[in-house]
Amino acid sequence: MATPVASRRVSAPTTTPDISDGVRHVSLRSGVYADSVRLMQVSRDAGSGDGVTAVLVAMATPLNLELAASMGLAPDGDASPEQLLIAVRARDDEALAAALAAVEAALAHRERSTGTAGAVPVRTVGAALDDAAPDASVLAVVSVPGPYAVAEALDAVAAGRSVLVFSDGVPVEHEVGLKQAARRAGVLVMGPDCGTAIVSGVALGFANVVRPGPVGLVAASGTGAQQVSCLLDAAGVGVSHVLGVGGRDLSAAVGGLATLDALAALDADPATERVLLVSKPPAPSVAEAVAEAAAGLATPVRSAVLSADSPDLTAAVEALLGDLGVDVPAWPSRPGQGTAAPGAVLKGFYSGGTLADEAMLLAAATLGDVRSNTPLRPELDPALDWGTDHAARGHVVVDFGDDALTVGRAHPMIDPALRLEAVAGLAASGEPAVLLLDVVLGHGADPDPSVTLVPVLSGAPFPVVVALVGTEADPQCWSRQADALAGAGAAVFASNAAATRHALTLLGAAS
Repeated sequence: MATPVASRRVSAPTTTPDISDGVRHVSLRSGVYADSVRLMQVSRDAGSGDGVTAVLVAMATPLNLELAASMGLAPDGDASPEQLLIAVRARDDEALAAALAAVEAALAHRERSTGTAGAVPVRTVGAALDDAAPDASVLAVVSVPGPYAVAEALDAVAAGRSVLVFSDGVPVEHEVGLKQAARRAGVLVMGPDCGTAIVSGVALGFANVVRPGPVGLVAASGTGAQQVSCLLDAAGVGVSHVLGVGGRDLSAAVGGLATLDALAALDADPATERVLLVSKPPAPSVAEAVAEAAAGLATPVRSAVLSADSPDLTAAVEALLGDLGVDVPAWPSRPGQGTAAPGAVLKGFYSGGTLADEAMLLAAATLGDVRSNTPLRPELDPALDWGTDHAARGHVVVDFGDDALTVGRAHPMIDPALRLEAVAGLAASGEPAVLLLDVVLGHGADPDPSVTLVPVLSGAPFPVVVALVGTEADPQCWSRQADALAGAGAAVFASNAAATRHALTLLGAAS
């Protein structure tokens, strides 16, 4: 829904020399909007230049202004969320100029119009749908700051269209109202905070290139849906649709509104022969309601809901393959190198929250309590600032994709910097460990994660195990990434459950 316009007001930039901190540039630009993921990619790319020490290209929301101030890059005067903040700090004028040129080039590429000279871009979802063909299959995608997302999504619902709300930061009561309105209108709301979907073969958000097939997914988990769809692809079985519903949908507050609607939609879809429900543990009352609804559908529904009793997404996929009469393949893997030192502990550094939960559920049966920023029980969250302090000793799993660690920075599937810092910190700590990582491929993710990972993993003083989620058809190519990571000494598995069990085997051999 990003619609930059040709005419822009630009505030006077401040380029300030600083003896200890290099030089800085801070400006505000009006009339330009891009979604947060795109701007995070712009920030990452501009910040990768030699001599560039900090970059923040973001809409000037209060949260982003607070982040800019903490970086010493606050703009002068008043700013509004409709303005684009461009803030850069660099070692010298040459590095600063190069970084600003990179920002401008990225924005110019984003803003380039392919329409006629007289075309006026639409400014709202409602206006865009008015211009679109009167086809109920047209899907709206909303990716604006959270406070504005529901208004735009309601435009789509009022026009009789389903909508994917990529935005996060939407109050839960607004989510409930939006989904209730969608039910009355007979359409589906995916999200808020829906990062992964595939609708009629079209990938939206973070999604992998998977073959079409008879299995429909309803997912309250983005990386969980990616893991399941990639394993199905590896088994030669494709998906009809992947309908993300947002991570809160199965909470007591939301009551599974979108999940129930998505199940009904797939039940009515002639291309869908089986349905798999993927989620972290739901609220018990919601789980009961969803199970009752699923039992009344003509299309068989199998659960891949994580819990202490069912901690394994791969096992759920294998059971579904059995339902379809498809042999379970040998899931792709690559052998690793190294053995764990005596007394080694598990360190899981994850970008996917559901994959982190799966690892903790599997590990807890062997290791006992595992501490985390997203713990299985609240008391297992150490009093640490997980954004800067990774010094918790013992068995620890960190979800670097948690909202608290992605404020003002790209998701770790896009920008691995924070997680790489944690790996370096673990190596410097001297604590014996087995390091367990996920690397998630596909649209929207890092175009070549092995480039940054291989140099770090090659020198790691501990064994590394990688859950590599992706397909051969992904832009990054599963086997190419697996070979590069294995060349750095890592053991690589297509299944996160298999990767976790391998890490546990290494720990058991060292005890």
